[in-house]
Amino acid sequence: MGNNTVAGNSPPTPLVWRLGQCWTTVMTHSTSVPRWRRLIDAMASSRLGAALWSRIAPPIDRLLMRVTRGRFAMTLGMATLQLTTTGRRSGQPRSTPLLYDQIAGGIAIIGSNFGQRDNPAWYLNLRANPHARVLVDGEEMQMVARDANPHERAKIWERAVRRYRGYEAYRARASARVIPIVVLTRVPDEE
Repeated sequence: MGNNTVAGNSPPTPLVWRLGQCWTTVMTHSTSVPRWRRLIDAMASSRLGAALWSRIAPPIDRLLMRVTRGRFAMTLGMATLQLTTTGRRSGQPRSTPLLYDQIAGGIAIIGSNFGQRDNPAWYLNLRANPHARVLVDGEEMQMVARDANPHERAKIWERAVRRYRGYEAYRARASARVIPIVVLTRVPDEE
């Protein structure tokens, strides 16, 4: 038999192997992250977990973010905002909860789309119309979006992976595309 067989046992199935790799990566990446958070991250970044989470969490988070004015989401302790773009085809407002990072001069968001093959709809909407609205911590702001430059991109990605190891699993699954990183800058309020 092949090298994958140990003491006569059959090799693990690809799904079990992937979940195990994800679990190992997430559970050992940092001792500063509570064990329960690492467990959730491991499940959410697995292929199965991402498929479930991407369908279950956004509708619940949209409701939670609206009711709490952007102060609470299912991401439990991870910085989350609600981004509202204009649909590129419909022209209607489209809201989605996203993890974010505060950076010099704005907010960074990552279009991982849970490691799916295509870029997220919100990113395509921002490409068509870079003006958006963000709800975070009780404050609603008008923003304008742009793609991060290569220097910003490297720094933002490194920080994001330190906070949520699942981004590496997403990047591996989405290897046919470059995961977009977007910088949102606040549009000054008109007086």
